[in-house]
Amino acid sequence: MKDVSFQLYSARNFPPLSDVLKTVGTAGYTQVEGYGALYASLDDAALAALRADMDKSGVTMPSAHFGLDMLESDPARALKIANALGIKAIYCPYLLPDQRPADAAGWKAFGERLEKAGKPFRDAGLDFGWHNHDFEFAALPDGSVPQDHIFAGGPNLSWEADIAWVIRGGADPFAYIEKYGKRITAVHVKDIAAAGENTDQDGWADVGHGTVDWARLFKALSATPAKYYVVEHDNPKDYKATAERSIASIKTY
Repeated sequence: MKDVSFQLYSARNFPPLSDVLKTVGTAGYTQVEGYGALYASLDDAALAALRADMDKSGVTMPSAHFGLDMLESDPARALKIANALGIKAIYCPYLLPDQRPADAAGWKAFGERLEKAGKPFRDAGLDFGWHNHDFEFAALPDGSVPQDHIFAGGPNLSWEADIAWVIRGGADPFAYIEKYGKRITAVHVKDIAAAGENTDQDGWADVGHGTVDWARLFKALSATPAKYYVVEHDNPKDYKATAERSIASIKTY
């Protein structure tokens, strides 16, 4: 098992960030994953302060999310942030509903768009890819699914596989690991509560306390190039408990 990371988006509702970093470092994490709103507006001094807080807490940030807007409109800024924080892998995390294509051709074109957006980062020696949600697995009118078209349009795209979202999208994660395993350079490790449970947390659960078969999944993922295993919970009521319980479960797999 690789070093375990913690997606800081999970603790977005529990400031200050300096305390979050300290908490996850104490819980045993050596890495964190950033998200766009965390650093998009930071000046050089604030970026340096964030890096210092990370160093003090004993965590690095090898992977991070950046919004498509910045990736396309200001790649130099994104690269500057990546250099300041030590980021090695960048994943575009989302596409708003009103921007999503309606057919196969549109999704392939989106994959081509991502491929183009990633070029400055690949040229700089960074990994670049796409992070999925559930909508990429919803059948299009012709019966195909967006995820396949995105990768057809972006042959060099890496994949940060958010396994729980694959499942929520109605797809078989093992089939997709088999199909695109060579692209998987990062994995979001989160869990889905049993039906009717954790409704106040959008139905998510701490890793090892839900319905996702992580023991079997880790075995399947061990055959991929995945470097980063990132614990995430989209809406925890207690991020500290989520961080601690999740890493404890992962250590048993």
